[in-house]
Amino acid sequence: MQRNMAKEKSMDEERAEKTEVLLPKPNISRFKNKIRRSEAFREMKKQQIKLKKKEKKKRKQEEAELGDQAPPKKVPKTIENMRVPDETMVNPEDDEVLQDEAQDEMASYFNRQSCPKILITTSDRPGKKTNCFCKELKKCFPNSELYYRRGLDLKKIIPQALAKNFTDLLVIHEDRKEPNGLVISHLPDGPTAHFKMSSVKLTTQLKRKGSMSDHMPEVILNNFNTRLGHSVGRMLASLFPHDPEFHGRRVVTFHNQRDYIFFRQHRYMFKNSKRVGLQELGPRFTLKLRSLQKGTFDSKYGEYEWVHKRHEMDTSRRKFHL
Repeated sequence: MQRNMAKEKSMDEERAEKTEVLLPKPNISRFKNKIRRSEAFREMKKQQIKLKKKEKKKRKQEEAELGDQAPPKKVPKTIENMRVPDETMVNPEDDEVLQDEAQDEMASYFNRQSCPKILITTSDRPGKKTNCFCKELKKCFPNSELYYRRGLDLKKIIPQALAKNFTDLLVIHEDRKEPNGLVISHLPDGPTAHFKMSSVKLTTQLKRKGSMSDHMPEVILNNFNTRLGHSVGRMLASLFPHDPEFHGRRVVTFHNQRDYIFFRQHRYMFKNSKRVGLQELGPRFTLKLRSLQKGTFDSKYGEYEWVHKRHEMDTSRRKFHL
């Protein structure tokens, strides 16, 4: 009797599962009553979560039973792995790329013939947040100095910077008292990159932040895969000294994702021989490349290598340039 009862229960469960699959899903958007619509939506989400849990449990059982013969895990489709193929994708070990690197403007830095010395300045009459942000940038970039603009044109600042042996010029722009732009000019021969800046968070705005030390940081560059991205990555790397002090456990990351460059600064926290944590030091901001210009800054007669034209270039969400 008990066996028959168990069989009947299993048959009833199978029928219930079949009916769940076969029943048409209601179109929630057609429900005119807002309360009924929200209840139906919550119920639908619950059912979806249940189905996902069942599928996950079933996959784990199959993996345990089949072992090495289990089917491979499905790779989820993302915008990154469905990226439109780009002709300018480069292999860092390619001979042609290595020859270009040996002759470009940053070659002296990567050949260790020069050490970075950075001049940080702002737009005229910067606000309080921009001033604080520049002071934090000065701590981030070793061997950097902060000078206020005082109404000088960039064309007049560059010769003065060259006379004092600066290798890079950083200009922070602002709009409505918020920092919203960054110009990086590599001296003396360029190039000059103009970035849109967003999502700026000072160290004081971060939770559980750590205090920054004076150790030379380790620099990590992620996903700079095209020729343009390779040039921008080398330009960002040349802002930091050659030899990181690993015992300081300080690391600076430029992470490129969908042409947005995320800047983060952390310290490694070694909990034991196997577990490592990260403590954010700040500041935090996001960059989007607007233009790359040959030579130093010249807005009137400068020759541009690349300019972001939104209506022509942003035709697909799966097309990236860096």
